[in-house]
Amino acid sequence: MNRINLLTLGVSNMADSLRFYRDGLGFETSVTEDSPDVVFFRNGGTRLALYPLEELAKDIDASDPPRGSGFAGITIAYNAKSEEEVNTVMEQARNAGGTVLKQPEKVFWGGYSGYFSDPDGYVWEVAYGPDWQFDGQDMLVID
Repeated sequence: MNRINLLTLGVSNMADSLRFYRDGLGFETSVTEDSPDVVFFRNGGTRLALYPLEELAKDIDASDPPRGSGFAGITIAYNAKSEEEVNTVMEQARNAGGTVLKQPEKVFWGGYSGYFSDPDGYVWEVAYGPDWQFDGQDMLVID
């Protein structure tokens, strides 16, 4: 089991989250309605899905649905090919209604990164590493 096929985010407002990801950040989906039951995006590599938070919590444990608050100890990453791309993606997230948590800056490991959160507080890192290589599907090559 050395593969991740799908990341599902439990969202509190499907319409707001769909607008953020589809209309604001440009994630591709066949969904045209404003508030569907579930959304699957056709992004490169691992797929991203949106699902109502309450329904996802019930799916995990209908008798005692878990509730989250604050930082859950996980980030989602977008690996950029330049510092300029990091800045562009961060600005795109801000314009889409995201919250910039940390402005992009040079970081201790030699790269350049910043963090933003989506409307539900999911934290994304946007990072660039000068030695990074990408495969034919724009996925980061990690040996």
